[in-house]
Amino acid sequence: MTQADEAVVADGGGTPPTAAGARLRRAGGWLRRSWGPDRKGRRSWRRGWILAVLAGLLALLMALHRQLPNSFGNLGSLLETFLPWFGLLVPVLLVGALLRRSATALVALLLPVLVWVNLFGGLLGDKSTGKGDFTVLTHNVEAGNTDPAGTARMVVGSGAQIVALEELTGQALPVYTAGLATAYPYHVVEGTVGLWSKYPLSGTRVVDIRIGWTRAFRTEVTTPEGPLAVYVAHMPSVRVKFDGGFTADQRDVSAQALGDAIQDEPLGKVLLLGDLNGTMNDRALAPVTSQLRSAQGTAGAGFGFSWPSEFPMARIDQIMSRGMQPTDSWVLPADGSDHRAVAADFRYDR
Repeated sequence: MTQADEAVVADGGGTPPTAAGARLRRAGGWLRRSWGPDRKGRRSWRRGWILAVLAGLLALLMALHRQLPNSFGNLGSLLETFLPWFGLLVPVLLVGALLRRSATALVALLLPVLVWVNLFGGLLGDKSTGKGDFTVLTHNVEAGNTDPAGTARMVVGSGAQIVALEELTGQALPVYTAGLATAYPYHVVEGTVGLWSKYPLSGTRVVDIRIGWTRAFRTEVTTPEGPLAVYVAHMPSVRVKFDGGFTADQRDVSAQALGDAIQDEPLGKVLLLGDLNGTMNDRALAPVTSQLRSAQGTAGAGFGFSWPSEFPMARIDQIMSRGMQPTDSWVLPADGSDHRAVAADFRYDR
């Protein structure tokens, strides 16, 4: 303490000034100047209304996404496919609110944050409950896969007991058959989709999803705990076009046909594996999603995005079930496909 400081204390002037205290006072002064009235005399609560309105609209868009009509270019389904990514608009608006120094905009931003957390916050935590009775895997291996042998090795290394592959080609099929033969003694292929299993298969039949060729079937897997109906499906692709919007009409027709087949399924334990070309949020898949639950939404951690493989932005590859309890789910590393394989552990409901 300097002599001047001692004099201040001796005279009853209180604690002498310090470097930390001086910095706090300077910071407080900067805040008062920055967040005080602007050149037009508007305080922080009276500016940034445009940003506040945008935050409110973002919250409404996410909260009421089901109300957005599909009549024009399937706009509702397009939004629902990438709905989690709308949360990235919050940091953008936050930067704007800070630059504008608007208390109103900052408070308004709580609305989209709360809506996003309500919709997707449950996916962030780890919901795994341990090892299940068996593991399943589904993978769109891509017709243009340049390393089908490597993909087959990855599938075997996953340890899955039941494996569904989609987008099989006549040229690559023998490679997969040879690569999976030792690990999976039972398999069936219908059109461009197939199932490999460590358990016996029976009662295979094609499921007509109304596209003119075979991309779905149903088979019965005899597990140690009893029979299990497994559906393998590859829904028609969807496209985003500037002149036509989200062209998903054929996919939607196929979803209805697949949903009808699952509804008529007599077995209580059912698995659906495949590339549905749509997410669980997409209302157009309701004929299917209303009957089955997603393994990714029930167990595991994270969003489980599977496409495109280099930078996954959506989970369009699905593992869904009825009569069984998912205990874990995960996404495998990228291979030669434009999709990533997804896997899940299941426990029988006893």
